[in-house]
Amino acid sequence: MAGLFDKQAEIYLDARPNYPSEWYKLLADRTPFHSLAWDVGTGSGQAALGVAEHYEQVIGSDLSEAQLKCAMPHPRVKYIHTQLSMSDDELVTLLGGEGSVDLVTVAQAVHWFDLPRFYSLVKCVLRKPGGMLAVWGYNDILVSPMFDLVMKRFHDSTLPFWHPDIQYIFDGYRTLPFPFEDVGLGIEGKPLQLDIPKQLSFDGFVGMVRSWSAVITAKERGIDLLSEEVVKEFESAWGGSKLIRSVAYKAFMLAGKVHL
Repeated sequence: MAGLFDKQAEIYLDARPNYPSEWYKLLADRTPFHSLAWDVGTGSGQAALGVAEHYEQVIGSDLSEAQLKCAMPHPRVKYIHTQLSMSDDELVTLLGGEGSVDLVTVAQAVHWFDLPRFYSLVKCVLRKPGGMLAVWGYNDILVSPMFDLVMKRFHDSTLPFWHPDIQYIFDGYRTLPFPFEDVGLGIEGKPLQLDIPKQLSFDGFVGMVRSWSAVITAKERGIDLLSEEVVKEFESAWGGSKLIRSVAYKAFMLAGKVHL
């Protein structure tokens, strides 16, 4: 999926919700060592920065150079552009060798991956015992009963333009294969249900929706899903463009360790 998010990289940086700091503490509490973490599909580095509060070094990798150019710097985070042509052996060496990583995180991205290859790589680089993989995502945003109905209609209009792999997000990772040992933070078939609270402006909401890959794809095909009329309908249901609202993103997590 290299290049899928390049066109909306700057919008993506400003529009997405921030993951709660408590999540990173939950992960850190379940890994006995905190030397090295790897944030895969790091994008603008949002999750990498949160992980860096608990680990001595974080490697944030991404296929998108445009996303990495927007990544936020941190003294303990090293960003790396990983190309599709890079071999698994090269990646393992880049990460310090087999058994070198204490935590692997993937925020809102694992559904795009070649899962068998990725999971094999994770099992190789995780420290054994003790190393852990955590993946999470979010789908629905809850604002108010009236707004949520408008949002449902809009979401339905985007369905023909999503990549098939996005189905994992739509079903909240309930069907995502996850062959790892339970650590109490969601298991295969039963993700941990979480909320991401956020104070959100109307412009921030529109920016988020405008960054959806389906909206970008539709526009490239000559279809403006987020037309002026649709934006006005959203604005009315929001309560006006100047209103800051308390919203909740519905999130989900799977985390586990390598079966020994």
